[in-house]
Amino acid sequence: MYSLERPVRGQSSSPKDRLGRKRRTVVSSLTEDEELTEILKSYSSNKVTTTKYSFLSFIPKNLFEQLHRVANIYFIFLAALNFVPVVNAFQPEISIIPILLVLTVTAVKDLWEDYRRHKSDKFINGLFCEIYSRKQQTYVDQRWQDVHVGDFVRLSCNEIIPADMLLLYSSDPHGVCYIETANLDGETNLKQRQVVRDLPQQGSELTPENFHSRIECESPNNDLSRFRGYMEYPSKARVGLHNDNLLLRSCTIRNTETVIGIVVYAGHETKAMKNNSGPRYKRSKLERRLNVDVLWSVVLLVIMCLTAAIGHGLWLRNLKEASFLIPDTTSPALSGFYLFWTMIIVLQVLIPISLYVSIEIVKLCQIFFIQNDVDFYNEYMDSRIQCRALNITEDLGQIQYVFSDKTGTLTENKMVFRRCTIAGVEYPHEENARRLEVYEEDEAMGCSHTLKSRASAKSLSCKSLSCNRSSVSLHTLTGHSEGEEPPSPTLPQQSAFSSPLEKDIVPDPFLVQKLNSLSSPLFLLKDASMELTYIVDFFMALAICNTVVVSSPNQPRHVQVPEVSCTPLKSLEDIKMLFQRFGLPRFSTLSPPHTTESPRSFTRRLFSRGKAHGSWKGEENKMLHLTLGACSGLGNSNGAQGPPGEPGADELIYEAESPDEAALVHAARAYRCTLQGRSLESLLVELPGMGSLAVRLLHILPFDSTRKRMSVVVRHPLTNQVVVYTKGADSVIMDLAESPKGAEQSDGRQGHIREQTQKHLDNYAREGLRTLCVAKKVQTSTEYEIWLKRHAFAETSIENREELLLESAQRLETNLTLLGATGIVDRLQEEVPETIEALQRAGVKVWVLTGDKQETAINIACACKLLRSTDQLLTANCGSKVSVILLFKIICPSSKCVPRGEAAEGTSGFTLVVDGRTLDFALQEDLKGDFLELSRRCRAVVCCRSTPLQKSHVVKLVRDQLRVMTLAIGDGANDVSMIQVADVGIGISGQEGMQAVMSSDFAISRFKHLRKLLLVHGHWCYTRLANMILYFFYKNVMYVNLLFWYQFFCGFSGSVMTNSWVLIFFNLLFTSAPPLLYGILDKDVSADTLIKLPELYKSGQNSKAYLPSTFWLTMLDALYQSLVCFFIPYFANAGSDADMLTFGSPINASALLTILLHQVIESCTLTWLHVLVLVGSALFYFSFTLVFSVVCVTCSPPTNPLGVDKLQMSQPLFYGVCALTTVLALLPRFLFHALRNSISPSDTLKAALMDQLNPENYCRRMQRWNQTQAQSKARGLVINVEDLDFKIPDFILPKEL
Repeated sequence: MYSLERPVRGQSSSPKDRLGRKRRTVVSSLTEDEELTEILKSYSSNKVTTTKYSFLSFIPKNLFEQLHRVANIYFIFLAALNFVPVVNAFQPEISIIPILLVLTVTAVKDLWEDYRRHKSDKFINGLFCEIYSRKQQTYVDQRWQDVHVGDFVRLSCNEIIPADMLLLYSSDPHGVCYIETANLDGETNLKQRQVVRDLPQQGSELTPENFHSRIECESPNNDLSRFRGYMEYPSKARVGLHNDNLLLRSCTIRNTETVIGIVVYAGHETKAMKNNSGPRYKRSKLERRLNVDVLWSVVLLVIMCLTAAIGHGLWLRNLKEASFLIPDTTSPALSGFYLFWTMIIVLQVLIPISLYVSIEIVKLCQIFFIQNDVDFYNEYMDSRIQCRALNITEDLGQIQYVFSDKTGTLTENKMVFRRCTIAGVEYPHEENARRLEVYEEDEAMGCSHTLKSRASAKSLSCKSLSCNRSSVSLHTLTGHSEGEEPPSPTLPQQSAFSSPLEKDIVPDPFLVQKLNSLSSPLFLLKDASMELTYIVDFFMALAICNTVVVSSPNQPRHVQVPEVSCTPLKSLEDIKMLFQRFGLPRFSTLSPPHTTESPRSFTRRLFSRGKAHGSWKGEENKMLHLTLGACSGLGNSNGAQGPPGEPGADELIYEAESPDEAALVHAARAYRCTLQGRSLESLLVELPGMGSLAVRLLHILPFDSTRKRMSVVVRHPLTNQVVVYTKGADSVIMDLAESPKGAEQSDGRQGHIREQTQKHLDNYAREGLRTLCVAKKVQTSTEYEIWLKRHAFAETSIENREELLLESAQRLETNLTLLGATGIVDRLQEEVPETIEALQRAGVKVWVLTGDKQETAINIACACKLLRSTDQLLTANCGSKVSVILLFKIICPSSKCVPRGEAAEGTSGFTLVVDGRTLDFALQEDLKGDFLELSRRCRAVVCCRSTPLQKSHVVKLVRDQLRVMTLAIGDGANDVSMIQVADVGIGISGQEGMQAVMSSDFAISRFKHLRKLLLVHGHWCYTRLANMILYFFYKNVMYVNLLFWYQFFCGFSGSVMTNSWVLIFFNLLFTSAPPLLYGILDKDVSADTLIKLPELYKSGQNSKAYLPSTFWLTMLDALYQSLVCFFIPYFANAGSDADMLTFGSPINASALLTILLHQVIESCTLTWLHVLVLVGSALFYFSFTLVFSVVCVTCSPPTNPLGVDKLQMSQPLFYGVCALTTVLALLPRFLFHALRNSISPSDTLKAALMDQLNPENYCRRMQRWNQTQAQSKARGLVINVEDLDFKIPDFILPKEL
């Protein structure tokens, strides 16, 4: 085995060449080449190490990391400076205590986190797998950490893949393997992988000794969806490698007995580990503001030290031959310079060293409370909120703009087939609509149909196999916290997109009747057979144009395609005639058959279940009857069982990669167009009236965001023609639906179908349905062979493979024949309208960025109350840049279109709707300013048909230009860029995997959780942290000023009136615990009130708790309190013989009591825990000083504190001075709060007072509050509207512009 990364000669250095300058060459580890063996010894293994430290590197490495924080460097510098005799202020040993304590606490926290990572690494590296041994000539169990690149690994069902492997063998006869990627991206649906094509030992179990091929592939990267390379056989023949051949580390083998692969990437070079970025770290807005205030503190410190230095120099200059001075040749200027550094050491507490550690502790506690909030727990998904970013909790309380995806974020992402149009005829599926209404009513009453269905899903268990090893969740690869337990291997896995809501589709009776006419003599009529051809092709496309995996609980592997032996109702010649009439003149639309029965009774009779397998032959004599055996189960998605030997329809379980695919396959199944099996080269499809047919699968052209469609190329089982079935976005398919050349009659027919289908699509969009178009194309043998040669070249290419495959697909998907379209309903999640309304009341502007049609987006915006009935709609559908410029000029010629006051509040009655093409022009450099100004003046903005790149550009534009706090929320991979750009990114763990979650700062399961996350926890986190930071600045400045005032009475000598131990411990220990409790548990308003009064959130948006003015007022208050705490004891001891420490003792005690009681005044919550901490801090100080004064004789040279505090505490004057000082120091702040709260109370205070009312008074006050808020807004709107010169109606720019 070896893996050699070497440059490739002649390789292009173009940026488009994603392969880069290196390739990786991999051969078998069984090679006997000595040179390759040496490379093997030097190459890294599969051992994974996510720890940052080792036993020897912990201290130096952790210290180096902590030195990246400027504050730590500053305090280390001061500690070292205190060892210089000329400038030292007190004992050098004491000066290092604060920084040692801070560094130690941080190091212990880092060590604990690293130890948890070490335990996780040890568990994963110790897992076992089977590796081929050259000595024993068989597969033996070895640990994951012993796997190397080039080793052959054999895995069984339910085993986890230890490294990235190239699939060389599968026990499946068609060379197919199924994997579950839940550990990697959260998706529970099965994905198909296939063995490398044209292997010499294809079909038989691989013998590693006979493997002599060479693999050339790309260097390790983090792209989970891409793998490129080729395998060169000993015959020098090459075959292309792609992502379908690669088994990724941490995925799980499912529904396959045995697979064998060769390792190409191991350990940290696997794609899973390349994507393991760990927790996200961002700088919050409050932290940026904190850094500014720390700089102001530095400026204040320098000013105080300069003042002391200048004063000391002047004092020395004015003293001549003083008897108390030690003779010294140092000049007053140099002495002042030395004293500057001495004062830096003395006043170092002004820079809050413990603040940074305290902030980290408080944020961890805030995250703990958020994660353990039961309101965020989703019982259905058994998930809770995840906090992946550890240091931006306070940003949740300052959000001003929310950018939301639609599908899966605002909606359920449970795609349910609602209705369809085929060949220009619309089928409303009224009974299916009533089913959805009944389901919603049952769900509202508490019936959980979906939960029962998901809990009983059995698709992913291999019950008939002996699977010795269970599946576990690899937390180190998925970013889950270690505290989360892995799922039990005995529990049944959930089948994605398979709830009764999604499966139990009620067919349209008129469409069923037309399908049943396959058995009628009338089906050979020209017009009827043409329409029936469209219908059968339509459902054929729904059934096979996908990548759905079909599984069965009674079979160990995927349902294979058996030999079809059943006899269809009609002869194959008649069926062929039906499909060959595509070239006939356009048919006239058949009128739906009429019936005297009600739709419900007719449907029930039509959809009665029967035993199909016993009536196929007999039903040939009942061709005019609707209850044919082959179609008797049409109305039940679980249908009747098929003929003997075939899997029962009830037993089939579909594993789809997206909910759209699942909805369409379930819809086709409801009409007995059932996908029964899939293999690498063929599909088994049951069609009504024809039985089961084996369809040869030639190619799959997967969906991508560029083409916005997917196609399958098949050999039609009846006509033997090469047919391309395509489904995709209506905006794309309608453009590609051109009629074949030379078919004039067909052109007329297709023109009519396109016209009618477009009308139906517009109606679907207005109803809020997701639309999808279906088309087909028949290719001649010559055309297919020409295309196949080019496509084969693209598949085997390494360079520019994606571009070549895209060109190949686009070359094939032209001149399509439009078959019809589907309308899929995606219901709103619960409480979405209430959440959006609450956010808007909170002053948050909500933008919806979606890729859906404009009509669909507007309908959803109305349903979720983003667009109100009183709003005026500004719709922009521009085809050119000139029209966009004209739009801005018409709407806002002089910035009077919307009141400025309303723009600031975001309450104007205008909603802007922009399509993707217009957005492209609006985001250009010369137009984005106008676009931003217009959107800023609108209450809401909806961007439809937007791409993932456009979403991120919009978020970045608003964030950077308006300088506001932004939040982006989404659930899919197309939302990742938007989530990462926003200040706060939130992922929803929904139906589309975990890509958005893994890229987010916070992950929730439902959109409604955003309401409490922002309005409650965001508000609490911001106010608590802001108040705690201000309190830290206050207490540090207040105490430092005491030392500064003393310099005026000691000749600015740098002396202090207290011993150095108390000086160091005062802010580090005596007053450190109360602020922590203040920042963790303080609660200004209850959660219920914050939910009911979203307007309270605006205080955080405006940073009212931490404004620059608030900071400086706090500094002034600290200055006043320090003056009181210093001069009252000074005047009390005036004229006495009190020494320095005796004078300082009541100052320290008064300062401590003032600081602690100051917090009591500022706190909104006072519990027994607060009392315990506050009293404990005071007792700790007095106990320490008392013991210190009793036992310490030489602890603080040159001063001697022996007996000082003991004597002071025995005198009444000490307590009188402390009490008077404390009262006078706190009196102004107390009076300020009393006057402000009485004269002009804040909204937060009013809400807090409402919490104290009894329930009846509380409800009345709450109603009165809401009425007052509504009336004030209404008055403001009336006044502003009257000031306008004109009123803008609903404005839509003509498309031709």
